[in-house]
Amino acid sequence: MALHPSALPDFPWDSLVPFRERAAAHPDGVVDLSVGTPVDPTPQVVRDALIAAADAPGYPQTYGTAPLRETVAAWYSRRRGVPDLDPAGVLPTIGSKEMVALLPALLGIGEGHTVVHPAAAYPTYDVGARLAGATPRAGDDVDTWAGDRSVRLVWVNSPSNPTGGVLSREELRRIVEAAREIGAVVASDECYAELPWDEPWVREGVPSILDPAVAGGSHEGLLSVYSLSKQSNLAGYRAAFVAGDPVLVKRLLEVRKHAGFLMPAPVQAAMAAALADDAHVAAQREVYRARRDALKPALEQFGFRVEGSHAGLYLWSTRDEDCWATLGELADRGIIVAPGEFYGEAARRHVRIALTATDERIGEAVRRLAN
Repeated sequence: MALHPSALPDFPWDSLVPFRERAAAHPDGVVDLSVGTPVDPTPQVVRDALIAAADAPGYPQTYGTAPLRETVAAWYSRRRGVPDLDPAGVLPTIGSKEMVALLPALLGIGEGHTVVHPAAAYPTYDVGARLAGATPRAGDDVDTWAGDRSVRLVWVNSPSNPTGGVLSREELRRIVEAAREIGAVVASDECYAELPWDEPWVREGVPSILDPAVAGGSHEGLLSVYSLSKQSNLAGYRAAFVAGDPVLVKRLLEVRKHAGFLMPAPVQAAMAAALADDAHVAAQREVYRARRDALKPALEQFGFRVEGSHAGLYLWSTRDEDCWATLGELADRGIIVAPGEFYGEAARRHVRIALTATDERIGEAVRRLAN
C-alpha cells in the first residue's frame, strides 16, 4: 500500500526558520550557503535557444524531440565516456527531483519491496520509496543487500550530495553486478558529474553508471539521472533527463504519457543548446572553483575539517559536534548552512556548506569566519 502524503515526514528545510531569523539579525545581512540554488546568469546560448523556440502553440512530446535525445546521447559520448547510449533510452524529465521521488512507483515497486540508498543521502530517495509503499534502506556496503531479492531498486549518487564523494568504476561495477544477480534496477543520480575538483576525477572525468567498464557492454537494468541545474544554471528551467536501458525508459514513458508529464518545447530546445555547448560549463566550473578556493581554507582556519568534497557544489564539513550546535554558531555570524541531519543519521555531526552564493557573499563569509 502506498504511503498517504499526510504520513510523510516534515519538510526538512522548514526547521531552519529560527536559524534564518538569528542570521537575519546580522548588521551586514545574511550569507545563505544552505540551499544549492544557482545564482549566476543563465548562459546566453541557452536563452537564445529558448527565445527562438518560444512560438510553441502545440503540445510537446513526452518522449522529447529526436534532436534532443540525440544531443543527450552525443553528450554522454563526448563528456561521460559512454559511446553506446541509444537515443531511444533517453527521456526528458521536469527536473531530476520528480524522477527521484516517483521512480519507485513508476517501476511498480511497492509493499514488500526494498529501495536501497546511500547512508548520507538526499532525503528524496527515502521519500520516493515511502510514497510507493516500499521500505527504504540506508547503507553503503553492498554486502548488506547483495542476494536480498526484496531489493528492487538501488540508488547510487556519485558525486554525492551532500558529501561530494565519488565512486570509482570498480565500486560502481560491484553495485551493478550485485543488483543484476537479484534482478534489481540501479538508478544513478549523477547531477554533479561536471564539477570535479580533485584527481583523478579532474583528469579522467567522473564515471557514469553507463560507462562500458561499469555496465559490461549492456545498459540493461541501469538508469542515469541527470540535471542541467548545476552545470548550466538552469534550475529555473527544470531541465533534466533519465537515460539508459531503453526497455525501462519505455516503461517510464508510458506512465508519463498517461499522466501528462510534458517538458515544455522551448525548454527542450534550450536543453539541447546547453548540452551542445561545453564552453559555458567550463567557465561556470571556474567560477565555482574560485569560490571554493576562497571558502575552504577559511572554514579550516575556523576549525572545520572538510571531508570528501571531491566534486559538486558543497563543502562537507565537521567540527566534531552536533550539527545543530554548528548551525547556531554560524547563524550568530549571519551564515546559514544545511545541517547534516537532513541527510540521515550517519551525518548528524556534519554540515553541508554550498558554493552557490555570489562572489561578494562568499567573500563576506570568509571575512566573518576570519573574525
